[in-house]
Amino acid sequence: MAVILIADDEADIRSALDFFLKAEGYETVCASDGKVALNRVAAGGIDLVLLDIMMPVMDGIKALSKIREISNVPVILLTAKAEDADKIMGLTVGADDYITKPFNPAELIARVRSQLRRYMTLGGNVNQGREITIGSVCLNDDEKRVRVDGSEISLTPVEYSILKLLMEHPGHVFSSADIYRQVWHESPYGSRSAVAVHIRHLREKIEINPAEPRYLKVVWGQGYRMEDPASAEKERREGSSHESVGKNQS
Repeated sequence: MAVILIADDEADIRSALDFFLKAEGYETVCASDGKVALNRVAAGGIDLVLLDIMMPVMDGIKALSKIREISNVPVILLTAKAEDADKIMGLTVGADDYITKPFNPAELIARVRSQLRRYMTLGGNVNQGREITIGSVCLNDDEKRVRVDGSEISLTPVEYSILKLLMEHPGHVFSSADIYRQVWHESPYGSRSAVAVHIRHLREKIEINPAEPRYLKVVWGQGYRMEDPASAEKERREGSSHESVGKNQS
């Protein structure tokens, strides 16, 4: 059974989370500050982290940034603040999801299950047996690995799922709501900022110049698509050729 790290400086919150998670059959370990949480993850054996933002010694955002240097374990942020800025900051640093306190136990368990399912799939427990290559980006779903120009890159479970979705449907435009539904398996309310942050992370990892992406394209007002640069260039040349023929005939 999965082991979940509960990192929160409030004893009542830790006790409540411990109760709900153990009732679902999960094992739990606890930390009362960000530094202890970081050390727990570094020691290994943690499958998911519930991480409060406001903690002593080392806050949740700093702890998360340090965790991301050593692990792709799913992290769900716990915060008493509902502002979008806090959510975006956490997602930017590397959080996979967030939930606002006071939380609904059923919603929390659903989010935990969703992240664990994605993480276990990324770890190789589900084998779909195929490889997808677009340009210099190669996604091997047997090994749950992604290589760019032959070099392996490290992706979080959410980043992997988004990239896989887009690579499976090259040229297809997915709205933020579409991506959120298929990756998070939840209602897409407030999905735009969450998806945008993860798309930015993916660009930083697979694009030579994230400011001028060759693969992850924005279709303004509609969404995102995965583009094959070679196919796009071929279409551009064919379009120019047809245009030239038209001008010559006229």
